[in-house]
Amino acid sequence: MEKFLQYKDLSYFYQTKESEIHALNNVNFFVEKNTFASLVGPSGCGKTTMLSLTAGLLEPSSGQILLDGKKIEKNDSRIGYMFQRDHLFEWRTIWQNIILGLEIQKKHKDVKTLAFAEELLKKYDLYAFKNKKPRQLSGGMRQRVALIRTLVLNPSLLLLDEPFSALDFQTRLNVCDDVYEIIKSEQKTALLVTHDISEALSMSDKIIILSARPATVKKELQIEFSGSTPLKKREDENFGKYFELIWRNLS
Repeated sequence: MEKFLQYKDLSYFYQTKESEIHALNNVNFFVEKNTFASLVGPSGCGKTTMLSLTAGLLEPSSGQILLDGKKIEKNDSRIGYMFQRDHLFEWRTIWQNIILGLEIQKKHKDVKTLAFAEELLKKYDLYAFKNKKPRQLSGGMRQRVALIRTLVLNPSLLLLDEPFSALDFQTRLNVCDDVYEIIKSEQKTALLVTHDISEALSMSDKIIILSARPATVKKELQIEFSGSTPLKKREDENFGKYFELIWRNLS
């Protein structure tokens, strides 16, 4: 069992004008390579703080986060981040949006990397739209573009911060399937933060339930379903049992 992403005695404090806030307290868990994990917990418990620490945007007050045995650094190139909004620039074409990260890293003239970007567009049915503007795409297609823009940088770990929250329910179900398929196909390790228990269940191999602030790990669940896609997993006879178990641990 390879502990690819590991949280060891992680704690985090931050200051407000009134007091010091203890956000995370001695968090310990790990995520195996090429698996999909989700963080759930009460509102305000520190889920997004966990992602910010994992991305290297914040420094732990104590403890450490290891990725493939090495400490995570600020702006760590091994990590890709997918936000709540797709953050596509409307004045740039789909292709120009996808290579934005490559431009920032001065890799936009690398023939091999550009070929990889084109390959991803073709593989996930977006190549015909490469010269379109984001406003010409559906919400689901925009999220696929945002994910491909992240994958082009070839991260080892993907962090997903409520990436489907801006979508209507029907689109959300379809996009969950799309994103799940892409992540599994590209053999990436992923950590999702969501308030949606059903979403976490349908996509995850493991769910980590956090307590109220200061957050610690309340329970870990290994998830096993017969379905091969998030939509099919929702039809599994054990889906409701898992949901109830998670719900009880959130209250």
